[in-house]
Amino acid sequence: MESGLSEIGSTKMFDGYNKRYKHYNETLGCSMTFSIYFPPSASSSHKSPVLYWLSGLTCTDENFFIKSGAQRAASTHGIALVAPDTSPRGLNVEGEADSYDLGIGAGFYLNATQEKWKNWRMYDYVVKELPKLLSENFSQLDTTKASISGHSMGGHGALTIYLKNLDKYKSVSAFAPIANPINCAWGQKAFTNYLGDNKAAWEEYDATCLITKFNNLSATILIDQGENDQFYPDQLLPSNFEEACKKVNAPLLLRLQPGYDHSYYFIATFIEDHISHHAQALKL
Repeated sequence: MESGLSEIGSTKMFDGYNKRYKHYNETLGCSMTFSIYFPPSASSSHKSPVLYWLSGLTCTDENFFIKSGAQRAASTHGIALVAPDTSPRGLNVEGEADSYDLGIGAGFYLNATQEKWKNWRMYDYVVKELPKLLSENFSQLDTTKASISGHSMGGHGALTIYLKNLDKYKSVSAFAPIANPINCAWGQKAFTNYLGDNKAAWEEYDATCLITKFNNLSATILIDQGENDQFYPDQLLPSNFEEACKKVNAPLLLRLQPGYDHSYYFIATFIEDHISHHAQALKL
């Protein structure tokens, strides 16, 4: 159930508009913000397909819109960009702001099962509720034509959500995703807190595990990883995902980019490739 959708910001960019919205979401139990870039071609008679962008730890819905420069390619290709926030906010759960990798800004795009974190249901929010909200309120968007992308924790979100919902998304891409969270410190901390000790539950939110089950893909998975990324060796583990893809012949293009780090400078460098990748899958 949604209520009180209101526009809280609007800026023109590449002939389209960045718009920011606020609404109350019952599943998360709080007000949420999200951002949409409407390309100049978007109208109720010419609906734009949607590319969802999931951001990483500590981010809000604004980081991608301010830093990536993705609007240039989105404007050219006629794709709407939709960026949700990264967690519920304002719930005052004990310890929610104690560390950057748990709680606020660290939703990990899952449905938490532990009582303390019961409102952390970003999976349902991204997969079910946001698309419904968009289709009911924005006639210029075609939510039946959608792709998904993201960075770091959001790259993990994009990969796992895509693999579990191959009927809902035409393609996926990621920048420096947490590709095998059950085997890294970030994932183990988040999953223990949100999902408890049941390791089978963890595997439901791990792209490296999921690709063994869901691999009838209609488009190649595109991943860019900076070789100078401080988190590459210990936290991100894209080679584990690559190995799992090879075993089931899942189409993956993993590009290791020499000299690039984990930042939005890296994302801005290659975002045009990613938008083109999705434009092709969305048949634009």
